[in-house]
Amino acid sequence: MELAYLKTLLEVVDTGSFSKAADNLCVTQSAVSRRVKFMEDQYGFPLLDRSGPTLSLTDAGAVVADKAKKLLEIERELLEDLHLMNGTRRELSFCCTPAFGMAYLPQIMQRFMQMDDDMNGMKFMFDTPDNILKGLQEQRYDLAVLDHCACLDLGEFKTVDLPADDMVFVSSPNLHMPTPATPLEALLKQTLFSRKEGCCSRKFLDFNMAQQGRTTQEFSKIIILDDLHLIIQSVIAGNGVAFISEGVVANQLTAGLLVPHYVDGFQHQRCRKLVCASCYQQNNLAEMFVTAVSEICEELQKNT
Repeated sequence: MELAYLKTLLEVVDTGSFSKAADNLCVTQSAVSRRVKFMEDQYGFPLLDRSGPTLSLTDAGAVVADKAKKLLEIERELLEDLHLMNGTRRELSFCCTPAFGMAYLPQIMQRFMQMDDDMNGMKFMFDTPDNILKGLQEQRYDLAVLDHCACLDLGEFKTVDLPADDMVFVSSPNLHMPTPATPLEALLKQTLFSRKEGCCSRKFLDFNMAQQGRTTQEFSKIIILDDLHLIIQSVIAGNGVAFISEGVVANQLTAGLLVPHYVDGFQHQRCRKLVCASCYQQNNLAEMFVTAVSEICEELQKNT
């Protein structure tokens, strides 16, 4: 069994759908379906329960997924040992939130390639801060960027302070809402476009609302979209507001497609840190990547 097929099964389970797994694996949805079907034919059991709103493992699928994780871990250790035999490590695993990735990662990768144009073996992943911290503790990631929307214990890691992340409400200028200082009541009359509960921006909004003695549920309507691009386009179209990282919408704010809103009493800044796992010291690429992250964040912050 090719390891790519096992990786595909695990990605389908993690995302709950063939389409999202295909996006993450950079293959077509039909390719993902074929790989799963091949495994089911090979093993003689259905591996996925397709009856619910999201795909889940059958009992046989759970057995295969458990073994797949162990095989993939053996492969990772094998490659790591081979790299260390040469005194080098050409792998780098980096994780951040989708908002940070959208706002900064393209420029960071460009800067890094100016330092070292070999991107082979590099892995970039997006997740929530809680899951990122768990991945660092399990040494699945060498480096990560964490947005502090809660008190996180990072004492076991080497950390680098990055410029704070400014979180703002945004709307279309066609809504003619007062800006930049905006009464909370004016915002509550609008539809809120938000990512799912548990994401860092939503948790930060919930925290601020609680500080005001209010709840996020007081918005006129809440529409959950797990795609930042769709959220931004919906707000530009004048369909509501969003509470979002200013860096993500910097271009739209500069172009006048969106306007910012700040609420009196809200905490609009949250801390952001670059976190290095213990395995960071063994990685000869990590120091260059840390430099690229720090430089780009500083430069973009000065330009906003």
